[in-house]
Amino acid sequence: MPPQDWEQTLGAGPLLGIAAAAIALLLFLIIRLRLHAFLALILVSLVTAFATGVPAGSVVDVITSGFGTTLGSVALLVGLGAMLGRLVETSGGAAVMAETLVQRFGEKRAPLALGIASLIFGFPIFFDAGLVVMLPIVFAVARRLGGSVLTFGLPTAGAFSVMHVFVPPHPGPVAASELLGADPGMVILLGLVVALPTWYVSSYLYGVWAGRRWQLPVPDLLGTSEEQPDNPPSLGTVLGVLLLPLVLIFVNTGLDTLRSAGVVDGDAAWVQVARAVGATPVALLIAVLVAAWVMGKRRGRDASTIERLLESALGPVCSVILITGAGGMFGAVLRASGIGGALEEALGDIGLPVIVAGFLLATVLRVAQGSATVALITTAGLIQPAVAGGDFSSVQLAAIVLAVAAGSVMASHVNDSGFWLVGRFFGMDVRTTLKTWTVMETIIGTMGFAIAFLVFSVG
Repeated sequence: MPPQDWEQTLGAGPLLGIAAAAIALLLFLIIRLRLHAFLALILVSLVTAFATGVPAGSVVDVITSGFGTTLGSVALLVGLGAMLGRLVETSGGAAVMAETLVQRFGEKRAPLALGIASLIFGFPIFFDAGLVVMLPIVFAVARRLGGSVLTFGLPTAGAFSVMHVFVPPHPGPVAASELLGADPGMVILLGLVVALPTWYVSSYLYGVWAGRRWQLPVPDLLGTSEEQPDNPPSLGTVLGVLLLPLVLIFVNTGLDTLRSAGVVDGDAAWVQVARAVGATPVALLIAVLVAAWVMGKRRGRDASTIERLLESALGPVCSVILITGAGGMFGAVLRASGIGGALEEALGDIGLPVIVAGFLLATVLRVAQGSATVALITTAGLIQPAVAGGDFSSVQLAAIVLAVAAGSVMASHVNDSGFWLVGRFFGMDVRTTLKTWTVMETIIGTMGFAIAFLVFSVG
Protein backbone atom coordinates (compact mmCIF):
# COMPACT_ATOMS: atom_id res chain seq x y z
CA MET A 1 0.00 0.00 0.00
CA PRO A 2 1.14 3.65 -0.39
CA PRO A 3 3.45 4.96 2.35
CA GLN A 4 1.68 6.49 5.32
CA ASP A 5 3.20 9.92 4.65
CA TRP A 6 2.18 9.98 0.97
CA GLU A 7 -0.56 12.48 0.12
CA GLN A 8 -2.44 12.81 -3.14
CA THR A 9 -1.71 16.21 -4.69
CA LEU A 10 -4.06 15.99 -7.67
CA GLY A 11 -7.43 17.69 -7.38
CA ALA A 12 -10.84 16.11 -7.70
CA GLY A 13 -11.18 17.03 -11.38
CA PRO A 14 -7.99 15.33 -12.63
CA LEU A 15 -8.61 12.27 -10.45
CA LEU A 16 -12.13 11.83 -11.75
CA GLY A 17 -10.84 12.28 -15.30
CA ILE A 18 -8.22 9.58 -14.76
CA ALA A 19 -10.85 7.23 -13.33
CA ALA A 20 -13.13 7.76 -16.34
CA ALA A 21 -10.23 7.28 -18.76
CA ALA A 22 -9.14 4.10 -17.00
CA ILE A 23 -12.60 2.56 -17.27
CA ALA A 24 -12.87 3.59 -20.92
CA LEU A 25 -9.44 2.07 -21.64
CA LEU A 26 -10.40 -1.17 -19.92
CA LEU A 27 -13.60 -1.49 -21.94
CA PHE A 28 -11.71 -0.69 -25.16
CA LEU A 29 -9.06 -3.33 -24.50
CA ILE A 30 -11.60 -6.04 -23.67
CA ILE A 31 -14.41 -5.27 -26.12
CA ARG A 32 -12.60 -3.83 -29.14
CA LEU A 33 -9.12 -5.38 -28.96
CA ARG A 34 -10.38 -8.66 -27.44
CA LEU A 35 -7.60 -8.67 -24.85
CA HIS A 36 -8.27 -11.22 -22.13
CA ALA A 37 -10.01 -9.57 -19.17
CA PHE A 38 -7.41 -10.84 -16.68
CA LEU A 39 -4.54 -9.22 -18.59
CA ALA A 40 -6.52 -6.05 -19.30
CA LEU A 41 -7.38 -5.54 -15.63
CA ILE A 42 -3.75 -5.94 -14.54
CA LEU A 43 -2.53 -3.56 -17.25
CA VAL A 44 -5.10 -0.85 -16.54
CA SER A 45 -4.52 -1.17 -12.78
CA LEU A 46 -0.82 -0.47 -13.30
CA VAL A 47 -1.45 2.44 -15.67
CA THR A 48 -4.00 3.98 -13.31
CA ALA A 49 -1.70 3.68 -10.30
CA PHE A 50 1.13 5.47 -12.11
CA ALA A 51 -1.20 8.09 -13.63
CA THR A 52 -2.63 9.04 -10.24
CA GLY A 53 0.82 9.41 -8.69
CA VAL A 54 0.91 6.39 -6.42
CA PRO A 55 4.60 6.07 -5.40
CA ALA A 56 6.36 3.73 -7.83
CA GLY A 57 7.77 1.64 -5.00
CA SER A 58 4.26 0.99 -3.68
CA VAL A 59 2.43 0.22 -6.94
CA VAL A 60 3.08 -3.52 -6.87
CA ASP A 61 2.09 -3.69 -3.20
CA VAL A 62 -1.19 -1.93 -3.96
CA ILE A 63 -2.19 -4.22 -6.81
CA THR A 64 -1.09 -7.46 -5.14
CA SER A 65 -2.83 -6.47 -1.90
CA GLY A 66 -6.08 -5.78 -3.74
CA PHE A 67 -5.75 -9.01 -5.70
CA GLY A 68 -4.96 -11.08 -2.62
CA THR A 69 -7.67 -9.55 -0.46
CA THR A 70 -10.32 -10.30 -3.07
CA LEU A 71 -9.06 -13.84 -3.65
CA GLY A 72 -9.04 -14.43 0.10
CA SER A 73 -12.81 -13.97 0.18
CA VAL A 74 -13.69 -15.40 -3.22
CA ALA A 75 -11.31 -18.21 -4.19
CA LEU A 76 -12.27 -20.63 -1.41
CA LEU A 77 -15.97 -19.96 -1.87
CA VAL A 78 -15.91 -20.40 -5.63
CA GLY A 79 -13.62 -23.45 -5.53
CA LEU A 80 -15.54 -25.30 -2.82
CA GLY A 81 -18.86 -24.17 -4.28
CA ALA A 82 -17.85 -25.51 -7.69
CA MET A 83 -16.94 -28.87 -6.14
CA LEU A 84 -20.27 -29.03 -4.34
CA GLY A 85 -22.11 -28.05 -7.50
CA ARG A 86 -20.23 -30.69 -9.52
CA LEU A 87 -21.26 -33.43 -7.12
CA VAL A 88 -24.89 -32.28 -7.02
CA GLU A 89 -25.02 -31.98 -10.80
CA THR A 90 -23.31 -35.23 -11.77
CA SER A 91 -25.14 -37.33 -9.15
CA GLY A 92 -28.47 -36.37 -10.73
CA GLY A 93 -29.43 -34.31 -7.67
CA ALA A 94 -29.76 -31.05 -9.58
CA ALA A 95 -32.02 -32.72 -12.14
CA VAL A 96 -34.18 -34.13 -9.32
CA MET A 97 -34.65 -30.72 -7.74
CA ALA A 98 -35.21 -29.07 -11.09
CA GLU A 99 -37.92 -31.58 -11.94
CA THR A 100 -39.57 -31.03 -8.56
CA LEU A 101 -39.59 -27.24 -8.99
CA VAL A 102 -41.10 -27.55 -12.46
CA GLN A 103 -43.79 -29.98 -11.25
CA ARG A 104 -44.70 -27.92 -8.18
CA PHE A 105 -44.66 -24.44 -9.70
CA GLY A 106 -45.10 -25.10 -13.40
CA GLU A 107 -42.76 -24.30 -16.24
CA LYS A 108 -43.79 -20.66 -16.51
CA ARG A 109 -43.19 -19.98 -12.81
CA ALA A 110 -39.86 -21.81 -12.56
CA PRO A 111 -37.81 -18.53 -12.53
CA LEU A 112 -40.10 -17.25 -9.75
CA ALA A 113 -39.57 -20.44 -7.75
CA LEU A 114 -35.79 -20.22 -8.11
CA GLY A 115 -35.85 -16.58 -7.02
CA ILE A 116 -38.00 -17.24 -3.96
CA ALA A 117 -35.72 -20.11 -2.90
CA SER A 118 -32.72 -17.79 -3.30
CA LEU A 119 -34.39 -15.05 -1.24
CA ILE A 120 -34.80 -17.56 1.60
CA PHE A 121 -31.24 -18.89 1.25
CA GLY A 122 -29.96 -15.32 0.92
CA PHE A 123 -31.12 -14.25 4.38
CA PRO A 124 -27.98 -15.57 6.16
CA ILE A 125 -25.75 -16.28 3.15
CA PHE A 126 -23.36 -13.92 1.39
CA PHE A 127 -23.99 -13.17 -2.27
CA ASP A 128 -21.16 -15.15 -3.86
CA ALA A 129 -21.54 -18.21 -1.59
CA GLY A 130 -25.28 -18.43 -2.16
CA LEU A 131 -24.90 -18.04 -5.91
CA VAL A 132 -22.41 -20.88 -6.29
CA VAL A 133 -24.60 -23.19 -4.18
CA MET A 134 -27.66 -22.46 -6.36
CA LEU A 135 -25.86 -22.66 -9.72
CA PRO A 136 -26.39 -26.40 -10.32
CA ILE A 137 -30.13 -25.99 -9.72
CA VAL A 138 -30.32 -22.97 -12.02
CA PHE A 139 -28.42 -24.79 -14.77
CA ALA A 140 -30.49 -27.95 -14.40
CA VAL A 141 -33.79 -26.03 -14.64
CA ALA A 142 -32.50 -24.11 -17.65
CA ARG A 143 -31.50 -27.36 -19.39
CA ARG A 144 -34.82 -28.97 -18.47
CA LEU A 145 -36.96 -26.16 -19.83
CA GLY A 146 -34.72 -24.67 -22.50
CA GLY A 147 -34.28 -21.01 -23.26
CA SER A 148 -31.68 -18.54 -22.07
CA VAL A 149 -29.81 -19.17 -18.83
CA LEU A 150 -30.50 -15.51 -17.94
CA THR A 151 -34.21 -16.26 -17.55
CA PHE A 152 -33.36 -18.40 -14.54
CA GLY A 153 -30.00 -16.95 -13.51
CA LEU A 154 -30.83 -13.26 -13.10
CA PRO A 155 -33.79 -13.78 -10.71
CA THR A 156 -31.52 -16.02 -8.63
CA ALA A 157 -28.50 -13.68 -8.61
CA GLY A 158 -30.75 -10.66 -7.98
CA ALA A 159 -32.31 -12.37 -4.96
CA PHE A 160 -28.94 -12.87 -3.30
CA SER A 161 -27.95 -9.31 -4.21
CA VAL A 162 -30.96 -7.58 -2.63
CA MET A 163 -30.73 -9.67 0.54
CA HIS A 164 -27.00 -9.03 0.83
CA VAL A 165 -27.26 -5.27 0.51
CA PHE A 166 -30.53 -4.46 2.32
CA VAL A 167 -31.10 -7.03 5.08
CA PRO A 168 -29.06 -7.75 8.24
CA PRO A 169 -27.24 -9.88 9.33
CA HIS A 170 -25.15 -9.07 6.26
CA PRO A 171 -22.14 -6.92 7.20
CA GLY A 172 -22.95 -3.75 5.22
CA PRO A 173 -26.39 -2.97 6.69
CA VAL A 174 -25.28 -4.19 10.14
CA ALA A 175 -22.27 -1.83 10.23
CA ALA A 176 -24.30 1.06 8.80
CA SER A 177 -27.02 0.51 11.40
CA GLU A 178 -24.46 0.67 14.20
CA LEU A 179 -22.80 3.80 12.80
CA LEU A 180 -26.09 5.67 12.29
CA GLY A 181 -27.79 4.47 15.47
CA ALA A 182 -30.60 2.61 13.68
CA ASP A 183 -32.44 -0.23 15.38
CA PRO A 184 -31.34 -3.53 13.74
CA GLY A 185 -34.81 -5.04 14.10
CA MET A 186 -36.35 -2.07 12.31
CA VAL A 187 -33.70 -2.30 9.57
CA ILE A 188 -34.52 -5.99 9.06
CA LEU A 189 -38.26 -5.28 8.86
CA LEU A 190 -37.98 -2.32 6.50
CA GLY A 191 -35.15 -4.04 4.63
CA LEU A 192 -37.59 -6.79 3.67
CA VAL A 193 -40.16 -4.14 2.72
CA VAL A 194 -37.56 -2.69 0.34
CA ALA A 195 -35.95 -5.94 -0.84
CA LEU A 196 -38.98 -8.04 -1.81
CA PRO A 197 -40.78 -5.70 -4.24
CA THR A 198 -37.43 -4.47 -5.54
CA TRP A 199 -36.40 -8.05 -6.34
CA TYR A 200 -39.73 -8.80 -8.04
CA VAL A 201 -39.43 -5.86 -10.43
CA SER A 202 -35.68 -5.55 -10.92
CA SER A 203 -34.66 -9.21 -10.94
CA TYR A 204 -37.65 -11.43 -11.68
CA LEU A 205 -39.56 -9.32 -14.24
CA TYR A 206 -36.38 -7.87 -15.72
CA GLY A 207 -34.67 -11.28 -15.72
CA VAL A 208 -37.53 -12.88 -17.65
CA TRP A 209 -37.41 -10.02 -20.18
CA ALA A 210 -33.61 -10.20 -20.46
CA GLY A 211 -33.83 -13.94 -21.05
CA ARG A 212 -36.01 -13.30 -24.09
CA ARG A 213 -33.70 -10.53 -25.27
CA TRP A 214 -30.38 -12.40 -24.91
CA GLN A 215 -30.43 -16.09 -25.73
CA LEU A 216 -27.46 -17.57 -23.86
CA PRO A 217 -26.84 -21.32 -23.54
CA VAL A 218 -26.18 -23.02 -20.20
CA PRO A 219 -22.40 -22.98 -19.54
CA ASP A 220 -20.63 -26.33 -19.03
CA LEU A 221 -19.16 -25.33 -15.68
CA LEU A 222 -20.62 -28.07 -13.51
CA GLY A 223 -20.70 -31.14 -15.69
CA THR A 224 -23.19 -32.52 -18.18
CA SER A 225 -26.19 -34.76 -17.95
CA GLU A 226 -24.53 -37.75 -19.58
CA GLU A 227 -22.30 -38.14 -16.50
CA GLN A 228 -25.26 -38.72 -14.20
CA PRO A 229 -25.87 -42.22 -12.73
CA ASP A 230 -29.08 -44.24 -12.90
CA ASN A 231 -29.67 -43.96 -9.13
CA PRO A 232 -30.00 -40.22 -8.38
CA PRO A 233 -30.39 -39.09 -4.76
CA SER A 234 -33.81 -38.30 -3.33
CA LEU A 235 -35.13 -34.76 -3.10
CA GLY A 236 -34.65 -34.86 0.67
CA THR A 237 -30.98 -35.76 0.27
CA VAL A 238 -30.41 -32.94 -2.21
CA LEU A 239 -32.11 -30.41 0.03
CA GLY A 240 -30.19 -31.67 3.04
CA VAL A 241 -26.84 -31.26 1.28
CA LEU A 242 -27.70 -27.77 0.00
CA LEU A 243 -29.14 -26.63 3.32
CA LEU A 244 -26.24 -27.97 5.40
CA PRO A 245 -23.81 -25.09 4.68
CA LEU A 246 -26.64 -22.58 4.90
CA VAL A 247 -27.64 -23.83 8.36
CA LEU A 248 -24.03 -23.78 9.57
CA ILE A 249 -23.52 -20.25 8.25
CA PHE A 250 -26.81 -19.14 9.80
CA VAL A 251 -25.61 -20.46 13.18
CA ASN A 252 -22.45 -18.39 12.74
CA THR A 253 -24.30 -15.17 11.92
CA GLY A 254 -26.86 -15.81 14.64
CA LEU A 255 -24.17 -16.27 17.28
CA ASP A 256 -22.41 -13.15 16.05
CA THR A 257 -25.64 -11.17 16.46
CA LEU A 258 -26.20 -12.59 19.95
CA ARG A 259 -22.60 -11.82 20.89
CA SER A 260 -22.98 -8.20 19.74
CA ALA A 261 -26.15 -7.91 21.80
CA GLY A 262 -24.42 -9.33 24.88
CA VAL A 263 -26.66 -12.40 25.05
CA VAL A 264 -23.80 -14.90 24.74
CA ASP A 265 -20.17 -14.70 25.81
CA GLY A 266 -18.13 -14.28 22.64
CA ASP A 267 -15.01 -15.61 24.42
CA ALA A 268 -16.65 -18.90 25.39
CA ALA A 269 -14.92 -21.88 23.78
CA TRP A 270 -18.13 -23.40 22.41
CA VAL A 271 -19.11 -20.09 20.79
CA GLN A 272 -15.73 -19.75 19.08
CA VAL A 273 -15.83 -23.36 17.85
CA ALA A 274 -19.40 -22.99 16.56
CA ARG A 275 -18.54 -19.76 14.76
CA ALA A 276 -15.45 -21.36 13.21
CA VAL A 277 -17.49 -24.31 11.96
CA GLY A 278 -20.09 -21.87 10.61
CA ALA A 279 -17.54 -19.72 8.77
CA THR A 280 -18.47 -19.85 5.09
CA PRO A 281 -15.35 -21.68 3.79
CA VAL A 282 -15.52 -24.27 6.59
CA ALA A 283 -19.26 -24.76 6.13
CA LEU A 284 -18.78 -25.33 2.40
CA LEU A 285 -15.90 -27.74 3.05
CA ILE A 286 -18.11 -29.80 5.37
CA ALA A 287 -20.87 -29.79 2.77
CA VAL A 288 -18.46 -30.98 0.05
CA LEU A 289 -17.25 -33.86 2.24
CA VAL A 290 -20.82 -34.87 3.09
CA ALA A 291 -21.83 -34.63 -0.58
CA ALA A 292 -18.85 -36.76 -1.61
CA TRP A 293 -20.20 -39.48 0.69
CA VAL A 294 -23.95 -39.34 0.13
CA MET A 295 -23.82 -38.41 -3.58
CA GLY A 296 -20.66 -40.32 -4.42
CA LYS A 297 -19.71 -43.28 -2.24
CA ARG A 298 -23.31 -44.22 -1.40
CA ARG A 299 -24.23 -44.03 -5.10
CA GLY A 300 -21.65 -46.69 -5.88
CA ARG A 301 -18.82 -44.45 -7.08
CA ASP A 302 -15.28 -45.39 -6.11
CA ALA A 303 -12.75 -43.00 -4.59
CA SER A 304 -10.90 -42.39 -7.86
CA THR A 305 -14.11 -41.40 -9.65
CA ILE A 306 -15.03 -38.96 -6.88
CA GLU A 307 -11.51 -37.51 -6.96
CA ARG A 308 -11.76 -37.05 -10.74
CA LEU A 309 -15.10 -35.27 -10.43
CA LEU A 310 -13.79 -32.91 -7.77
CA GLU A 311 -10.65 -32.21 -9.78
CA SER A 312 -12.67 -31.50 -12.92
CA ALA A 313 -14.74 -28.92 -11.02
CA LEU A 314 -11.77 -26.61 -10.49
CA GLY A 315 -10.52 -26.15 -14.05
CA PRO A 316 -13.53 -24.28 -15.48
CA VAL A 317 -13.72 -21.86 -12.52
CA CYS A 318 -10.03 -20.89 -12.44
CA SER A 319 -10.69 -18.13 -14.97
CA VAL A 320 -13.62 -16.90 -12.87
CA ILE A 321 -11.44 -16.76 -9.75
CA LEU A 322 -8.50 -14.96 -11.40
CA ILE A 323 -10.62 -12.39 -13.22
CA THR A 324 -12.59 -11.70 -10.04
CA GLY A 325 -9.34 -11.16 -8.14
CA ALA A 326 -8.12 -8.81 -10.87
CA GLY A 327 -11.35 -6.83 -10.57
CA GLY A 328 -10.61 -6.43 -6.87
CA MET A 329 -7.12 -5.29 -7.80
CA PHE A 330 -8.51 -2.50 -9.97
CA GLY A 331 -10.85 -1.40 -7.19
CA ALA A 332 -7.96 -1.31 -4.72
CA VAL A 333 -5.96 0.97 -7.01
CA LEU A 334 -8.90 3.36 -7.28
CA ARG A 335 -9.18 3.47 -3.49
CA ALA A 336 -5.46 3.85 -2.83
CA SER A 337 -5.09 6.63 -5.41
CA GLY A 338 -7.55 8.87 -3.55
CA ILE A 339 -10.25 8.86 -6.21
CA GLY A 340 -12.89 7.85 -3.66
CA GLY A 341 -11.83 10.69 -1.38
CA ALA A 342 -12.06 13.16 -4.26
CA LEU A 343 -15.63 12.10 -4.88
CA GLU A 344 -16.49 12.48 -1.21
CA GLU A 345 -15.07 16.01 -1.20
CA ALA A 346 -16.90 16.95 -4.39
CA LEU A 347 -20.25 15.94 -2.90
CA GLY A 348 -19.61 17.18 0.62
CA ASP A 349 -20.77 20.79 0.18
CA ILE A 350 -23.87 20.34 -1.98
CA GLY A 351 -26.29 20.69 0.94
CA LEU A 352 -28.83 18.00 0.00
CA PRO A 353 -31.16 16.31 2.51
CA VAL A 354 -29.20 13.68 4.40
CA ILE A 355 -31.06 10.72 2.90
CA VAL A 356 -30.47 11.98 -0.66
CA ALA A 357 -26.85 12.92 0.06
CA GLY A 358 -26.25 9.46 1.54
CA PHE A 359 -27.67 7.75 -1.54
CA LEU A 360 -25.62 9.87 -3.97
CA LEU A 361 -22.43 9.57 -1.97
CA ALA A 362 -22.77 5.79 -1.76
CA THR A 363 -23.46 5.68 -5.50
CA VAL A 364 -20.33 7.57 -6.49
CA LEU A 365 -18.20 5.57 -4.07
CA ARG A 366 -19.62 2.37 -5.52
CA VAL A 367 -18.88 3.53 -9.07
CA ALA A 368 -15.39 4.66 -8.06
CA GLN A 369 -14.13 1.63 -6.15
CA GLY A 370 -16.51 -1.27 -6.84
CA SER A 371 -17.27 -2.77 -3.43
CA ALA A 372 -20.86 -2.34 -2.25
CA THR A 373 -19.94 -3.09 1.37
CA VAL A 374 -17.08 -0.54 1.36
CA ALA A 375 -19.33 2.10 -0.22
CA LEU A 376 -22.09 1.46 2.32
CA ILE A 377 -19.91 1.51 5.42
CA THR A 378 -17.79 4.47 4.24
CA THR A 379 -20.85 6.57 3.44
CA ALA A 380 -22.46 5.75 6.77
CA GLY A 381 -19.35 7.03 8.54
CA LEU A 382 -19.31 10.21 6.45
CA ILE A 383 -22.94 11.15 7.13
CA GLN A 384 -22.88 10.03 10.76
CA PRO A 385 -22.43 13.58 12.20
CA ALA A 386 -25.34 14.93 10.16
CA VAL A 387 -27.58 12.04 11.20
CA ALA A 388 -26.57 12.33 14.85
CA GLY A 389 -27.40 16.05 14.79
CA GLY A 390 -30.85 15.51 13.29
CA ASP A 391 -34.12 14.63 14.95
CA PHE A 392 -35.04 11.38 13.19
CA SER A 393 -37.46 8.66 14.26
CA SER A 394 -36.46 5.00 14.36
CA VAL A 395 -38.25 4.45 11.05
CA GLN A 396 -36.42 7.37 9.42
CA LEU A 397 -33.04 6.16 10.70
CA ALA A 398 -33.69 2.73 9.22
CA ALA A 399 -34.79 4.37 5.94
CA ILE A 400 -31.52 6.34 5.79
CA VAL A 401 -29.54 3.10 6.21
CA LEU A 402 -31.54 1.52 3.37
CA ALA A 403 -31.11 4.56 1.12
CA VAL A 404 -27.35 4.39 1.57
CA ALA A 405 -27.53 0.63 0.90
CA ALA A 406 -29.42 1.34 -2.32
CA GLY A 407 -26.68 3.69 -3.48
CA SER A 408 -24.01 1.12 -2.69
CA VAL A 409 -25.45 -1.40 -5.17
CA MET A 410 -25.80 0.99 -8.13
CA ALA A 411 -24.00 0.53 -11.46
CA SER A 412 -21.91 -2.57 -10.88
CA HIS A 413 -19.23 -2.47 -13.57
CA VAL A 414 -15.67 -3.51 -14.36
CA ASN A 415 -14.14 -2.60 -10.98
CA ASP A 416 -16.63 -4.78 -9.08
CA SER A 417 -15.60 -8.39 -8.46
CA GLY A 418 -19.27 -9.40 -8.54
CA PHE A 419 -19.52 -8.11 -12.11
CA TRP A 420 -16.91 -10.61 -13.26
CA LEU A 421 -18.27 -13.40 -11.07
CA VAL A 422 -21.78 -13.20 -12.54
CA GLY A 423 -20.58 -12.54 -16.08
CA ARG A 424 -18.28 -15.55 -16.15
CA PHE A 425 -20.66 -17.90 -14.35
CA PHE A 426 -23.41 -17.18 -16.89
CA GLY A 427 -21.08 -17.23 -19.88
CA MET A 428 -21.49 -13.53 -20.78
CA ASP A 429 -18.97 -11.25 -22.44
CA VAL A 430 -18.33 -7.79 -20.99
CA ARG A 431 -20.76 -6.02 -23.30
CA THR A 432 -23.63 -8.37 -22.40
CA THR A 433 -22.79 -8.22 -18.69
CA LEU A 434 -23.02 -4.42 -18.82
CA LYS A 435 -26.39 -4.64 -20.59
CA THR A 436 -27.84 -7.18 -18.14
CA TRP A 437 -26.17 -7.34 -14.73
CA THR A 438 -25.18 -3.66 -14.57
CA VAL A 439 -28.66 -2.56 -15.60
CA MET A 440 -30.28 -4.92 -13.10
CA GLU A 441 -28.11 -3.67 -10.22
CA THR A 442 -28.92 -0.08 -11.16
CA ILE A 443 -32.65 -0.86 -11.14
CA ILE A 444 -32.22 -2.47 -7.72
CA GLY A 445 -30.52 0.64 -6.37
CA THR A 446 -32.96 3.11 -7.94
CA MET A 447 -36.11 1.29 -6.84
CA GLY A 448 -34.65 0.55 -3.42
CA PHE A 449 -33.93 4.24 -2.87
CA ALA A 450 -37.43 5.22 -4.06
CA ILE A 451 -39.05 2.90 -1.50
CA ALA A 452 -36.66 3.98 1.27
CA PHE A 453 -37.34 7.66 0.51
CA LEU A 454 -41.09 7.01 0.63
CA VAL A 455 -40.74 5.29 3.99
CA PHE A 456 -38.60 8.18 5.25
CA SER A 457 -41.19 10.72 4.12
CA VAL A 458 -44.09 9.05 5.95
CA GLY A 459 -42.04 7.89 8.93
